[in-house]
Amino acid sequence: MKGDRVEIVVDAGDTTRTYEVVASRAGRRVETAVRRGVVEVSEVTRSGTVVRTARFMATRVLALVEQPVPREDTGEVEARTQGRPLREDPKA
Repeated sequence: MKGDRVEIVVDAGDTTRTYEVVASRAGRRVETAVRRGVVEVSEVTRSGTVVRTARFMATRVLALVEQPVPREDTGEVEARTQGRPLREDPKA
């Protein structure tokens, strides 16, 4: 979802560096994968097409923080709309 973000903190020798991958448009999400000693963080479209990827050596990654955008529960949406119609009934 737009606004999802992943922060990656990497050991860069005598200091640390922080990188961010953010889902920049509506319908995109951020996925993480650890394969064969490499951490991959990708921004992916609804259809599954990878837009961009950041790759880091797993031995250098100090922290991987996923920060999803808060999503509304369907129960909350229904509770807010109860008692009032969403639109007028054309047959009435």
